[in-house]
Amino acid sequence: MNIRILSKDTNYLRFLLENVDVAFANALRRIILAEVPTMAIEEVIIIENTSPLFDEILAHRLGLIPLKTDLENYVLPEECSCQGAGCTQCQLTFTLEREAEEEGVTVYSGDLKSQNPSVVPVSDKIPIVRLARGQRIVLEAYASLGQGKDHAKYQPVSTCAYKYKPIVQLEGDKCEACGECVTICPKGVLDLKNKSIVIKDVLNCSLCKSCEEKCEFDAIHVDADDSSFIFSIESTGALPPEKIVETAIEIFEKKVKQLQSLLA
Repeated sequence: MNIRILSKDTNYLRFLLENVDVAFANALRRIILAEVPTMAIEEVIIIENTSPLFDEILAHRLGLIPLKTDLENYVLPEECSCQGAGCTQCQLTFTLEREAEEEGVTVYSGDLKSQNPSVVPVSDKIPIVRLARGQRIVLEAYASLGQGKDHAKYQPVSTCAYKYKPIVQLEGDKCEACGECVTICPKGVLDLKNKSIVIKDVLNCSLCKSCEEKCEFDAIHVDADDSSFIFSIESTGALPPEKIVETAIEIFEKKVKQLQSLLA
C-alpha cells in the first residue's frame, strides 16, 4: 500500500491510495464515516427556556454543533472505567446563559462555555436561537465521544468519497489534433499545445469518457486503475483531516488483529 498527498488545507485532504483493492478502499471509507469518534453534545438539562424553540428542538440544535475533539484525553463512554455513568474521562460540561434585555439577540455557538478550552465549537458563529426582549435561556449540556454508526452528529466528515485513478492514453499516430476532445472535456484534463494533444491533469479526470466518445479517430482511450483510488475528505472541523485518516487506519488495523486472533 502506498499513500501520496495530492492537496491539503485546514479541513480538506485529497490523497492517492495505491496498491489496494476496492474492498480495502471501501472499508477505509466506511470506518471514516462510521467509527472514527468525535465529540458531540449528547445530553442537555434545560434550567430555563423562554425562547421560541421547544426544549427538544433546542437540544437537537445543540447536538448538531460540531466540536473540536481531543482524542488523547477522552474515551468512549462504553470503554470508560465509570461504565458510561459520566466522568471527566468520558464527559465534558458546557453551560449557556443568555438573556435579551432591551432588544432581540441571536444566541450563537460561541456563547457556549466549555469546561475544557481545547473542546469548543469549531465556529463561534453557528446560530442556535433568536431571543426577543425579555426571553432567556439557561442550560447545561454534556458532551461525550461517539461514532457515526450511532448518530450522524458524530461523523467527523461532511464529505468522504473516492474514485478510481484514471488512465488516459493518447495514440499520437492516429490523432489529428482537431481539439474536439479538449473542448468537450468538463474537467480540463487535456490541452492543445504546438498542434498536438497533451494530458494536463490526468488525476482530475472524472472517467466520463466524453473525450473518447467525441474522438472520430479512436486516438484517445480512458480507463480506470482498479488498484488505485483518489480519496477526497472534508472534515467538519472536529478533527484535522489527516488525523481522521490516521485514526481510521488504526481502527482498521485493530479489526484485522481481532479477526486474526479469532481465526488462530
